[in-house]
Amino acid sequence: MTEAQTEQATATGVLLSDGAAAKVKALLDQEGRDDLALRVAVQPGGCSGLRYQLFFDERQLDGDVVADFGGVSVVTDRMSAPYLKGASIDFVDTIEKQGFTIDNPNATGSCACGDSFN
Repeated sequence: MTEAQTEQATATGVLLSDGAAAKVKALLDQEGRDDLALRVAVQPGGCSGLRYQLFFDERQLDGDVVADFGGVSVVTDRMSAPYLKGASIDFVDTIEKQGFTIDNPNATGSCACGDSFN
């Protein structure tokens, strides 16, 4: 992570890597929508008590934290923001695995499914 990216992650809570931003942009282009943002949230559930949610959203909620990464808006609600401060989202495309990954310094543990943290 560059110093500028670290500062942006600290200010906004979440950092979207260049690879993840490119993948999100490609998905939005496929949908033909430019009014959607990538919403990142923490929800109750999973085997450790909390799980991540990433989805496209057109809503603007009170207290949303919004950041722009290469033309992609990333939105975090005010309740999730403390859990996601400093987290980085990347997109992995290998033979073994394809998908978004979240590296969260706030996660003190995870379960075998990789969905949750406590």
